[in-house]
Amino acid sequence: QVQLVESGGGLVQAGGSLRLSCAASGLTFSSYAMGWFRQAPGKEREFAATINWSGGTTYYADSVKGRFTISRDNAKNTVYLQMNGLKPEDTAVYYCAAKYGVIRVGPRDYNYWGQGTQVTVSS
Repeated sequence: QVQLVESGGGLVQAGGSLRLSCAASGLTFSSYAMGWFRQAPGKEREFAATINWSGGTTYYADSVKGRFTISRDNAKNTVYLQMNGLKPEDTAVYYCAAKYGVIRVGPRDYNYWGQGTQVTVSS
């Protein structure tokens, strides 16, 4: 079965950096767009970043643009989210997700989800 396993979350001070990883198995990774979403306590899950199958096209939410970078390594079946300049408002559980075909920003468009990794940014 399809599995997406996130790692790399943790506690960091404002202005710091973290790199999230998401290892995929059970699917033809290069056929899927990959996305990162996040959900803060009491809020709906929101889009953060997405990348197409080849890595040639990326798209970011305005709230993370210029600070976060999504990338992928199809040889390793892994997608990454480099997060720099972290702010307390970035505190959330971060989820990776896989969507067959072209990139989309709506969570309902994604077929598979990981369990999430907690990112906490202290002020």
